[in-house]
Amino acid sequence: MRGLTLYARSRQAPAAMVALVLAAVVIWFATYQTWSILPASLAITSAAALASIGLSGQDADLDRTAAIRWPLRRSGHLFLIGVAVAGAVLAVQTAGQDQVATGLILRNTAGTVGLAAIATTAFGGRFGWTLPLAWLGIAPIVPSRPDTTSEVAAWMLRPVGTTAATVTATVLCIGGVLLYALVGARRT
Repeated sequence: MRGLTLYARSRQAPAAMVALVLAAVVIWFATYQTWSILPASLAITSAAALASIGLSGQDADLDRTAAIRWPLRRSGHLFLIGVAVAGAVLAVQTAGQDQVATGLILRNTAGTVGLAAIATTAFGGRFGWTLPLAWLGIAPIVPSRPDTTSEVAAWMLRPVGTTAATVTATVLCIGGVLLYALVGARRT
């Protein structure tokens, strides 16, 4: 138990959990308690981006030489981020009258956590937020056409049941978790 506590502290997990809950609450209040796909996706992406900062340790060399099972620990860390993000957004939305489908929140959380894991592996822990926020920045300007390219590019803003959006989120989640679990954060 002491090892997990030290791991959580070294990854700034307590601060990240507070920050991700605050992000969801602030976005909910900023949208005057009206909840739709865009504010929910913004809350999910912001919360995941804040939590992704802790995906790398303070010393990359120390992480690489530690005699622990990193793939299991890394994938568990991503799973806990996903649970915390989805839980915070679901809890915040229950306080309002407008609600987004739970399936959309779970899909977007999985894909966004996968994107954060890919960014952490590619760019380092300090830049784990880049891909989720960049993708969300592009998604609203993608034309709303029923073609696969548009649905993949704007998967975060597509309704539940959109096959291309679900497949995109699933691929990002599985790919991100596998990549981060096996490789870890890039040295910066």
